[in-house]
Parts: sequence; C-alpha cells; structure tokens
Amino acid sequence: MMNIFENSQTAEILIVDDEPMIRDLLENIMEKTNYACYFAKNGETALEMLSRQTFDVVLTDIDMPVMGGIELAKIIKSKFTADVIVMTGQTRSYQYDEIINIGASDFVEKPFSPREIILRVNRVLRERHLKQETRKTHDELKESYLDSIHRLVMAAEYKDEDTGDHIVRIGQYCSLIAKKLNLSREFKETIYYAAPMHDIGKIGIPDKILLKPGKLTSDEFETMKNHTLIGSRLLAKSKSKILQMAHEIALTHHEKFNGGGYPNQLKKTDIPISGRIVAIADTFDALTSKRPYKDPYPPEIIYDILKKERGKHFDPEVLDIFITNFDQFLKIRGKIGTFEGRTDQHFMLSERDKEDGEIV
Repeated sequence: MMNIFENSQTAEILIVDDEPMIRDLLENIMEKTNYACYFAKNGETALEMLSRQTFDVVLTDIDMPVMGGIELAKIIKSKFTADVIVMTGQTRSYQYDEIINIGASDFVEKPFSPREIILRVNRVLRERHLKQETRKTHDELKESYLDSIHRLVMAAEYKDEDTGDHIVRIGQYCSLIAKKLNLSREFKETIYYAAPMHDIGKIGIPDKILLKPGKLTSDEFETMKNHTLIGSRLLAKSKSKILQMAHEIALTHHEKFNGGGYPNQLKKTDIPISGRIVAIADTFDALTSKRPYKDPYPPEIIYDILKKERGKHFDPEVLDIFITNFDQFLKIRGKIGTFEGRTDQHFMLSERDKEDGEIV
C-alpha cells in the first residue's frame, strides 16, 4: 500500500486555526511530509503572512475570531494565488457546494483523521501542479504562435526599415484605444496581436509601387488598394480568434466612416470596430513616420489632420478618444522607435498625401 506521507513534491502550507490543540495536531501530521508548514491563529494574521510570503495551500478553519475562514477564503481567491482548503464542523451551515462557490478547492469536516488531511492536501497540490503545467504549456504554445505571426508580418513588410517598431506600436495604440472605449479584456488582448497584421497583404504589391517616392498614378493606387483583399484572403477561414480579427482588420482598415474608403465602401458601424480602431492607429503612425515620399509630420499638424477627419475618415467616438488621449499616443510613438517630427512654420503636406487624401 502506498505511504501517503511519502511525497516527492514540496509545498508551502499555511494552517489557520484559533485552537492551539488543532494547530499542534496538524503540525504533528504535516511534519511527516515534505511540506513546509506555517501557522496563524486567525484570518487577519494569515493575510499579513500571505502579503509577505507565497503559499501553495491555505488550510483554514471557518469559525475564528477577528476574521473567519469564509472571509479569508474570499480575499485569498481575489488577491493571492494559493489554493484554499476549508476545515469545518458546521456542516449544517456550510454545505460542500457553498464552500466551493466561495473559491475553496476542497473542505474537511471536523473531527478529521491524519490520513484524510494528507489525502486532501495531496489531491489539491496535484491538481494545482497540473493546472500550472497546463498553463505553462499553453503560454509556450501561444508565444510560439505569436512569434510565427510576427515573423509572417515582418516578411510581408521587410522592405520598410521601421516595420519591426511599427507593428509593435500598432498593437499598443489599438489596445489603448480599446481600453479607453471600455471594450472587453479579451477584445483588448486580441486586437493587440491582430492589428499588426493589417497590412500583410502588401506582400502581394510590387516593390516599384510600395517604395515609389512620388505620387502614385491612378492605376498604381488601384493596385495598392488590393493589399486589403490580398490580406483578407491570406487570413481567411482560420479558427483562431486572433486571425479572425486580423482578417477583419486587413479587409476594413481603409474603409472610411462616410463610406468613401475601400475596398467595399462600408459606412459607419457597418465597418467593424476593429477596423475603425486600426484606421486611426495606422494613419497616426504613418503620419509620424518617415516614408519614401515624406518625412515625419509635426505633432501639431498630425493633430489637426486627424481632427478634421472626424465623421469623414474616422468614427467620431473613436477619434474623440484618440484626440483626448493624444499625449499618451505620442508617448508610445516616442518610446518605440524614433520620432523626428517637429513644428515648422513652412511645413507642407507631401504631394501624395495632399492629392490622394489617403495614407497607404
């Protein structure tokens, strides 16, 4: 028969009980294991210890002075990473499902046997270890997945020396806009990773057009506009939420709120919110960046250009958020890469921006 006290894993256990006899009993039980045990006589003392040290499991009584186990368990689950096992003799007041609903991982009825305590602690620690391993594997897969996406985007835009910084900035701009719009946490994270793929379709646009220093001809501009369709085809039919949003963005980030954009002349909220957000973020970053046909524009000029497009190119609500927090976006732009824009009384728009009215 397996010896339940012989366990190769180590753990930090905090035992919380106001009865010295119970604390002594649990100390005698736990000293046969590899677990390092610490003791507190009430919930308040336990929280002080939790603020100074990380514990794997907190084993707590329910009925204690100063702060009871139920309140303690709720605080632990909201602020700390420890699992909680509740000890109770009040089975009539607290049923199993109620205890689990407050965030506890298990409960033990008093009086208990040493074997039961160890089995419960071992089970909670095994599940904790499995969750940590699963999370680690998930994080590693996600990191690998996102690295592949980043490399794909870099391959699409490798001719632009600023591309690496540009795609990082776009993600940060869009995540900040989503936060200011009070969109969901999932949306903020998804757009952070999806937005950098907005121009992936440029991989299918000839260099002579992408790198042309002057104004594009009408035929060249029509070719350039195809990058939205190419990008949407490259990203279509994925099961990944990130790539699904990236597909949506690639197709719609050049649509305009008044219906004058491309490729489908969508209007207002027919343009998905992701596309409306990226439209502003991408235009802002393009205006602040050096291009074959222009130098970076000064912040004051950029501010005026964006503001004049309220309700035309840009969604008024999204633009207002951007304008209100303009300094924060300039800070992101300055923190990543270089920004050489400056105020110049002789400043003029580039011929391409002035005549096309479009940042491509």
